[in-house]
This record gives sequence, structure tokens and C-alpha cells, in this order.
Amino acid sequence: MSARSFDAIVIGLGIMGAAACAQLARRGRRVLGLEQFDIPHERGSSHGSSRVIRLAYYEDARYVPLLRRAYQLWRGLEHEVNERLLFITGGLDIGAPDASEIRGVQQGLDDHQIPYETLDISEVRRRYPMLSPPEDHVAVFQADTGFVVPERGTIAHVEVALSAGARIHARERVLSWRAGNDCVEVRTDRDTYEAQRLVITAGPWLARSVPELGRALRVERQVQAWFLPTQPQPFRVGHMPVFIHHTDLGVFYAVPQHARPGVKVCRHHGGRDADPDTDDRVPTREDEEVIRAYLRRHLPLADGPVLAMKVCMYTNSPDSHFIIDRHPAHPEVTLAGGFSGHGYKFGPVVGEIVADLATQGRTDHVIDLFQVNRVLT
Repeated sequence: MSARSFDAIVIGLGIMGAAACAQLARRGRRVLGLEQFDIPHERGSSHGSSRVIRLAYYEDARYVPLLRRAYQLWRGLEHEVNERLLFITGGLDIGAPDASEIRGVQQGLDDHQIPYETLDISEVRRRYPMLSPPEDHVAVFQADTGFVVPERGTIAHVEVALSAGARIHARERVLSWRAGNDCVEVRTDRDTYEAQRLVITAGPWLARSVPELGRALRVERQVQAWFLPTQPQPFRVGHMPVFIHHTDLGVFYAVPQHARPGVKVCRHHGGRDADPDTDDRVPTREDEEVIRAYLRRHLPLADGPVLAMKVCMYTNSPDSHFIIDRHPAHPEVTLAGGFSGHGYKFGPVVGEIVADLATQGRTDHVIDLFQVNRVLT
């Protein structure tokens, strides 16, 4: 096998591609990982100091078995790299009791026999006095909710991949790929490579890498922000839970202070369409005001000076469910994308699934929900 020939090439080394490289290399495959930017970088959605992980899943209860596996793999990765990457804080889903999201959380937890509590707002305020939800809302508390550390999580997977023999190239942009006769050729701005299998985990650039997905995927500009609370102690790990709040202002979530000063508060969805190559990545006062409107109403102790803001890019599928499947015309090519703003936590298990598909053509994980053909019809 030549120096430019591999068993598998992975395009895009955010969390999904990094995890795929680690899984493939662990299985003894000769792997090349290609990233057009730095590792890690802030141009996709694998950054931001913290990313929520939860078993309380209003999006669809079918995600829960994958989440259970993701928790196992995150813990295994921590042991492997001797670094804490997963923090358990407990978590609240807050909203009107008849909201589909609240009912969805409760139904999913019931279906999978996961313990939880449903709290009225007086109890929420007693336990967490920094929160000020409307009196007619309720909260579902689930103890296993927490957050993972995205930059370090991505790096840890790359380190595992390297230790297992993978080659990793950053700052190398893929120009084209072509598949046929059980072989794939990938041309970059530095060289040309060939492999038996190709994995594309290109985030906001997935539709450019796979034009068939161009009409199906929407890239959405989102802003993460960190604010200095007027009373810092209640917002620290060990005091504050992760929470997701479904309001008439939109869906907002918050994560306790970690890795940088301030509490992280963001709106989930509601951003404008974006071009990942040309969009302005400088957050604005208008971006800040969207979040402050929520703080003033429901999290007033966090309504202090803004300390940092970061733009990230959601890559949304039409139904907000993932795409994890083999290419419909090229079975030697595996696709993973369209994570729609709720994917990072799944990174290790997505890497496992992708490696299964690339090496075996199938996986024991149930992924019917993620078939690519549903977005192409």
C-alpha cells in the first residue's frame, strides 16, 4: 500500500469525523483524516466550551438508546485520555405542561424507564432561585443531564486516532472526490489520495461535498453567549443545573460556568440562513439583545455584562433528524450530517456507527430514523 493509499479517508474532523477516525483506527484500518481548518476550530459547531448531554429527549425517544451508548463511550474516552470530559449537573426541561416538548420528554423517559421528577414552578424556584419561569410552566428534572467539553472532546478523539496509527492532516482542503469500482479518490489542495472507503462528516460543508443534499440541508447561524451574573455562586457547577426552557420568545438553554468566566446562555434555533464560507462570524449587539430579552424575563441574576460571544453553524435537515447512512449511489461512501443543533453529544456513538457502516455495511445500532433517502425524495 502506497503512502497515499488508505483503507478509509474521513473528510471533516469536528467531533463526528474525529470519532470516526478513532473508531476506524482502533479497528486496525489505515485511516487518513482531512480537515480544512485547525483542529479544533470554531467555524462549525464543535466548539463553545460546553455542549449539553441529556437522556430527556423531546426530539424523539428513539435517540435514547444511542444516548445511553454515548454516555458509556464518553466515560471510556475519559479513562483512555485521563481527562474529565463529561460533567453531570442534572437538568430541567421547562415549559407549559401541555407543550409537545414537555410531553415528549416525559413520554420518552417513561418508555425507557428512566427516573425523573415533574416539578411545579414554586419547587423550581425553591431549588434554583436564579430561575424565574412563568407560574403556569412546569419543569421535568432528570439527574443524568450535564455537559461535555467540545474542544477537548474533539482533541481527545484525534489523540486516540493518532495513537492507533491514523494520519491526521489539518489545513488541507478537499477539492473533489469520486467513487467507483469499490475505490474512492480524494483530491485536495495539497495532494491526491485513494481509499477503499470514504466517510464525509463535513458539517456545514456537507451539501457542498455531496451536491445531492444541497436542497435538503439548511445552514443556520447561531450565537453562543456568556454573561457575568450579578451573583456568581448559584451559576457554578454543583449549584446550577443545565436547563432548556420553551418560551414564547423561543427555546433557550443555559449551562453552568465552566472553562471560561460567566454562565452560558443561548437561543436554540431561530437564526438566519448562512453560508459557512462567507457569513459574518462577528456577533452583534442585536444577537446579544435576543438573549438579554430572555435573561431579563426569566434569568435576571445572569443579566450582567456580556463576557464572550461565539457564532456557530447548525446544519439542519428538513425534519431535524440526523443523516447517517451510506451514499445512495456509492455504497463505499458513508455520510453523517444534518445534526440540526443537537448532535455533539452523540459524537462517540456516531463514530461507532459510521465505522460500522464503512467496514461492515451495517450496524447493530437502530438508525432507521437517519436514512438519507428520506431527505432526497
